[in-house]
Amino acid sequence: MEILLDNLLAACSGEILGSTAGRTIGKVEYDSRKADPSTLFFCLPGARADGHDYAPSAYEAGCRAFVVERFLPLPEDAVQFRVTDAREALAYISARFYGDPAKDLCIIGVTGTKGKTTTSLLISGILSSCGIPCAYIGTNGVVIGGEHFETVNSTPESRELHRFFAMMRDRGFTHVAMEVSSQALDHARVKGIPFDTVIFTNLTEDHVSPTEHATFEDYRDAKRKLFRDYGAKHVIANADDPYTPYMTEGVWDRTVTYGIDAPADYTAADIVRYRDETCLGVEFEMTARGKTTHVRLRQPGRFSASNGLAAIAAGLPGDPARKSGGSGGEALGAGTDGDGRRDPGDHVHHRLRAQRGQSRKRPDGAARLSSGSAGLRLRLHRRADISPQAGAGGSSVLARGLHRHHVGQSRFRGSARHH
Repeated sequence: MEILLDNLLAACSGEILGSTAGRTIGKVEYDSRKADPSTLFFCLPGARADGHDYAPSAYEAGCRAFVVERFLPLPEDAVQFRVTDAREALAYISARFYGDPAKDLCIIGVTGTKGKTTTSLLISGILSSCGIPCAYIGTNGVVIGGEHFETVNSTPESRELHRFFAMMRDRGFTHVAMEVSSQALDHARVKGIPFDTVIFTNLTEDHVSPTEHATFEDYRDAKRKLFRDYGAKHVIANADDPYTPYMTEGVWDRTVTYGIDAPADYTAADIVRYRDETCLGVEFEMTARGKTTHVRLRQPGRFSASNGLAAIAAGLPGDPARKSGGSGGEALGAGTDGDGRRDPGDHVHHRLRAQRGQSRKRPDGAARLSSGSAGLRLRLHRRADISPQAGAGGSSVLARGLHRHHVGQSRFRGSARHH
């Protein structure tokens, strides 16, 4: 695949030095060791090294097209495109290079200090189990169906993100749940991504160091960018966290909340620990849109209930989550989200209803919708079964998530009271 350099550079503003006439680009790169004559090389400034210092190496490898923040003393046959922010330019030009694949996906972004990985994996599992092809990007790498790809960062560099988005689009995926780190927001890795839904889990004084964020305020404000700068259609936030008002300032009219202690649109009560033959988890009564559902989650801890609420809110986005007016049933029955894409809430709602009908044949009289989660960054190697597959007849869906020391299982248990 080769694209005219002029077409790529038109994705953002900048100043050109040299002739672009007839030049084509076959790859976008920021590692000079991988440069060749087909490369558009980005000189990215970093904490430990400056990509501008490696431009001569890329030139020696045959590269003749460069994106820079300052013009460099390169030979005259090199084209230099000077921009204000090379990382931001990388995001926009990478999107153009891969055919703007993010526009064909419903992208759900999750940020916060804790719970990003679990919540993202739960969302991917819930949607996938309901027949909505949903990929995952985060601390555990990238999972597209049954295939796993390792990544360096929880939120990969923008070039990698758009490459993975293109893979998802080309393989028929319609949704992706992804972790959005503060570093990604600060370094423009997600710049220009059209998030459909963004989720705030919580904020604590982590990630403050000379190599991350200089102050807690810097860290907090980096997180806030996801809600302030990206124009997401839907916002989900933790009502129990004291920073939710700050994060959702200016977007409260399209925010749905979840919580355990504070009043919220999705709440959990009667949280108790349970143990079965394979694991320790929590179960609770979830109330949303005037209905109560019994939820069983195969992960221990009160925080797991909170993460579960966030994931369910993302998977069942009817009124009030969509702020659409009317009843929840009307919102869920709409079928599309206004731009022709299937509303996942509609699919989840009807799948749960179908499961309830089948669950009458089950000894415990309950349908079960489940999803896996994993906590820390792991080397999954050949484990590619994080995304769940529907069980026989759709009555029970089980996902396995690789935890730090073992493979665990997570399961939502929805009772017949949900309707």
